[in-house]
Amino acid sequence: MMQFLTFIGFTVIVAIISYLKTKSTKEASSDSYFLGGRSLTAGVIAGSLLLTNLSTEQIVGLNGSAYQSGLSVMVWETLAAIAMIVTALFLLPRYLKGGLTTVPGFLAKRFDIATKTLTSILFLSGYVVVLLPVILYSGSLAISGMFDLPELLGVTHTQSIWICVWGIGLIGSVYAVFGGLKAVAISDSINAIGLLIGGILIPVFGLMMIGDGNIWDGLSILTAENPDKFKSMGGPTDPVPFYTIFTGMMLVQLFYWGTNQQIIQRALGAKNLKEGQKGLLLASFIKILGPLIVVLPGLIAFHIFQGDLDSADSAYPMLVKKVLPNAWVGFFAAVLFGAILSSFNSVLNSSVTLFGIDVYKQHINKNANEKTIIKYGKIFGIALAIASMFIAPLIANAGSLFAYLQEINGIYSIPILTIIVVGYLTKRVPAIAAKIGLVSGCSLYILSQFILQPYFINKALANAEAAGITDAATLALTKAEAYPHFLDIMAILFLLNIAIMLIIGKLKPRKEAYVQEYTEQVDITPWKYVKQAGIAICIIVIGVYVYFA
Repeated sequence: MMQFLTFIGFTVIVAIISYLKTKSTKEASSDSYFLGGRSLTAGVIAGSLLLTNLSTEQIVGLNGSAYQSGLSVMVWETLAAIAMIVTALFLLPRYLKGGLTTVPGFLAKRFDIATKTLTSILFLSGYVVVLLPVILYSGSLAISGMFDLPELLGVTHTQSIWICVWGIGLIGSVYAVFGGLKAVAISDSINAIGLLIGGILIPVFGLMMIGDGNIWDGLSILTAENPDKFKSMGGPTDPVPFYTIFTGMMLVQLFYWGTNQQIIQRALGAKNLKEGQKGLLLASFIKILGPLIVVLPGLIAFHIFQGDLDSADSAYPMLVKKVLPNAWVGFFAAVLFGAILSSFNSVLNSSVTLFGIDVYKQHINKNANEKTIIKYGKIFGIALAIASMFIAPLIANAGSLFAYLQEINGIYSIPILTIIVVGYLTKRVPAIAAKIGLVSGCSLYILSQFILQPYFINKALANAEAAGITDAATLALTKAEAYPHFLDIMAILFLLNIAIMLIIGKLKPRKEAYVQEYTEQVDITPWKYVKQAGIAICIIVIGVYVYFA
């Protein structure tokens, strides 16, 4: 009973504080609704960025990968810090200079309206078909597992997932659709504190269990008895082989932290460039500590359960139930619930923004005032939420959630990153090049991952079977060597698309060179210590990686 009381209590407190804090922000303008009135400060931006990122597909999925493959998966966290620094130094100043509300808004100015619309549709398609359902499903797995809902409610596992999906979806929709970005950002900041506390408690209690009450003894035992799990450089059969750091990994990170609407929207809501940069750098520094929450528990779970769990993705919820005192379970479930809601309503709010500004205003009702844009954006958001709630339970057989999410996102992430990079670094590449880049990037990636990859892998495994090879390690290596890693494919297509766009730019350049105008909506004076702070964080990241090499 106590765990339910603490769960409900913490959740209600966050909701009340968010409501009180957002009463003063009017929604008469799109800036107020979509960007929190351009009033977000560094602390709020950092907290919102981190908790938006740390949803259950991250916490459950990455710990599951660590349980399976070891410390090498920490690269998803460590390289994120460098990507945020690049965003703070190079991308955010340009975004705020142009007074952008959405990333596709830049593409409209740099290329044309059709490019912007095509990009917005790609974002929205990815959100409703992949990202929102994965967030809902992984969150439902965690909550259902921690409270053992099938036994508690007398329902099947599948029914408990449906109940959780709709519960999370409805509450998240209310936050995002009716509160705007400021409600999302405020609740994120409160939950971020709880997530840091609760997230650190899990490995602390886990290490204490291993070390009979002593954390350092537990850490010594964990590292001594599982040396193969504590190597930062992944091998060819690991989820992230070491060499992919230099191919597609950095591209994925730059897309996510620098161009992905659900993330960069927090920084676009900054009161000025200085606050936006400080927020990104603060988040990047804290991100270095991310493996304590999203990797170390997976390693602890591997030691405690001796690798005997049926599913790697169940490692984190099972560890929480195993090591936390009963009184803490409800509190941490509430914190995790906040993380689930955060990612769900952040993506939903970004979807409402993209539809309202880039689709409805541009193509459906060009004369709509801002209240009308917000109204129909909310209607679209509700429809999107309902669709994702129906899709979510259907992805139960997707395999490893985190790997699935990253690979599928490549359909739209790299093509969008390509045209943004070319758009900023060149002045005469025309709009037709951007459209061709988007279409070719998506088409070639789909061809690669859904047609060529299965063909070559199945052929290699069939040949191995015919040769009498049955050893699991040998078969895993055969599979890994049969076709390039999806991160390598991303890098190849990124370079290919850039080449295509530059060739078109040479053959058919735009008549006038593009020049970005300063809209003066926010002060773009940079933080005076931004470069020094960025260099310091990069050194720390490299040091952490080398230490565990």
